[in-house]
Amino acid sequence: MAERSFKAEVEQLKLGDGESFHGEGILAVTKALLQAGVAYVGGYQGSPISHLMDVFSDASDLMAGLGAHFESSASEATAAAMLAASVNYPLRGAVAWKSVVGTNVASDALSNVASGGVTGGALIILGEDYGEGSSIMQERTHAFAMKSQMWLLDPRPSLPLIVDMVEKGFELSEASNTPVMLELRVRACHVTGSFTARDNRRPPLTVAEAAAAPTRDTNRIVLPPANFLHEVEKIEKRWPAGIDFVRRHRLNEHFGTERDEIGIIVQGGLFNSLNRALELLDLSDAFGNAALPVYVLNVTYPLIPDEVQAFCAGKRAVLVVEEGQPEFIEHELNTLVRRADLQTRIVGKDVLPRAGEYTAAVIKDGIARFLRAHAPDRAPAEEPAQPPALPPGAVPQRPAGFCTGCPERPIFSAMKLVQKEVGELHVSADIGCHLFSILPPFHIGNTTMGYGLGTAGASAFKPEGKRAVAIMGDGGFWHNGLTSGIGNAVFNQDDNLTIIVDNGYSAATGGQDIPSSRARPPHRQTNNPIERAVRGVGIGWAQTRTRTYDVTGMRDAIRDALTSPEKGPKVLVAQSECQLNRQRRIKPQMAKALRAGERVVRERFGVDPDTCTGDHSCIRLSGCPSLTIRSNPDPLRQDPIAHVENSCVGCGVCGEVSHAAVLCPSFYKARIIANPDRRDRLRHRLRGWVIGALQRRSARRLAARAF
Repeated sequence: MAERSFKAEVEQLKLGDGESFHGEGILAVTKALLQAGVAYVGGYQGSPISHLMDVFSDASDLMAGLGAHFESSASEATAAAMLAASVNYPLRGAVAWKSVVGTNVASDALSNVASGGVTGGALIILGEDYGEGSSIMQERTHAFAMKSQMWLLDPRPSLPLIVDMVEKGFELSEASNTPVMLELRVRACHVTGSFTARDNRRPPLTVAEAAAAPTRDTNRIVLPPANFLHEVEKIEKRWPAGIDFVRRHRLNEHFGTERDEIGIIVQGGLFNSLNRALELLDLSDAFGNAALPVYVLNVTYPLIPDEVQAFCAGKRAVLVVEEGQPEFIEHELNTLVRRADLQTRIVGKDVLPRAGEYTAAVIKDGIARFLRAHAPDRAPAEEPAQPPALPPGAVPQRPAGFCTGCPERPIFSAMKLVQKEVGELHVSADIGCHLFSILPPFHIGNTTMGYGLGTAGASAFKPEGKRAVAIMGDGGFWHNGLTSGIGNAVFNQDDNLTIIVDNGYSAATGGQDIPSSRARPPHRQTNNPIERAVRGVGIGWAQTRTRTYDVTGMRDAIRDALTSPEKGPKVLVAQSECQLNRQRRIKPQMAKALRAGERVVRERFGVDPDTCTGDHSCIRLSGCPSLTIRSNPDPLRQDPIAHVENSCVGCGVCGEVSHAAVLCPSFYKARIIANPDRRDRLRHRLRGWVIGALQRRSARRLAARAF
């Protein structure tokens, strides 16, 4: 069950020639693929293109009707290998994933297809996850594009341009026999706008038709002696063809004035932020009518020497707005300017930060420094340094954490309890929601090396008298962990424990189904148990816990795995449904029942203020967002007491943790009943009468003792 359904929006993908399309960037990309006659589409979900994969999935019937094949790939490497269809056949294919981590996973296939080249158009749509709240290492796609010589498009965030760049990307790939990368930052994925649609096209050749008439060209296979010729072909044929296509079709853009002594060169994806910065300096308006020349690189690799020379000629200085480092574009621009024997000063990282996201505010400050140095008559007055709005520490930090009711939280509560018995453990973490365990209140996790690599990361550790522990999610397990982690541990007989967090979905990327999901989506096979898979590759000690909220049971299972006399790798599958997906599933059902006047029961937990001692051990072992503190109602006690907010979903972890840790009996469970029936009302009156009678008796006894 994906985080969001695009079934309604997908109807817009059927719009024909001349009709107006309005929607998000990811929908525009999908429409552009259909208009371009794409023959096959694949990919793997990950921010910021997770929803693009969801759109592909929801539009799969429409694609099939046009003769286009869609596959939700097992990994980025699987998706990249699909591009083999464009090597020998004139098939247009597109694949998508999160960069740069996904590109790293796909690197083997990408290097091969870039070396041999393609006959059909091959487009790689990348979610460029740099800055903007990224959750990964801060690297850029640019280096990989240069290394393997694949053209890199970075379109200005405008729907008409993005649509055009998708279609031109296919044409560029075909004209130069080179795969093309199209990178989309999060703002480009979700920018909303309109464009004039064209009719969807059935591919001239489908994958089924291509397979029915096999064609082979040994010169396209990366094997001696052909592989030695590929490098020569890249330089002597593909490079000039790519340069010529970009130049002739004017894929790069110019904004602002035609002539000036200064100018700006910017990556296409950063243009909107740049223009906003210029607006704040009174050097542009909302429509990009800048007061100085701006050269927009919608193609950031390769650069076009003639265009660079024409833009820089006659200018004293040019500012390069290039996010991230190393400054590949700035270096290349310096080379091109020197080769053209121009005296233009290329300015970049000396006025802009070497690292970090280039927001409008950051770019504005950089432009101001550039103007003061190279056009002081147009430079704004230097603003005095402003004191911080709030003194340090005034607002407490709120680290990222598990959602309310998350089934992964009790796993780490149980691990904390086990560590009290066996001592500190080396925990090899993994990519996914469970990585939040490294933060307060758990502080569990020593390293993380990549998606599905938790077990592999623990393989080097052989602690004396202990076992290393690895964490892996079900998404990471199916992506890479089964072979790289579990299979490797079996082969080498690593005496460690892998805890596989099985929440039923690829949860961190939006709740997409995976092979072990309980749902039964059309056209896919699910319900493949993880324990069966690990036993199939040789795991002897394996156990599945079907309710992670049972903290006592989880604690005992982890302890048993860590103290078992049996040698060799062990796997504990910790299984409970992702609470976010569960809420997405049951809330509409509950709302429908409420509207129909049906009886609806919702469970939640609470804390008895008269019993709570205020030691907050429950919070330190749980960290649930709905578990907080409030003032003590007892005037004789000063410590604030624990309190459960109304956001509680009734998972019971707070009470379970308190019980497992032998903390306190202050938690209670309440059942909130909407549209109660006669029995509910009768029970309510009976309970009220009994409680009232007991309270009156207690009051009489207290009064008697007082006198």
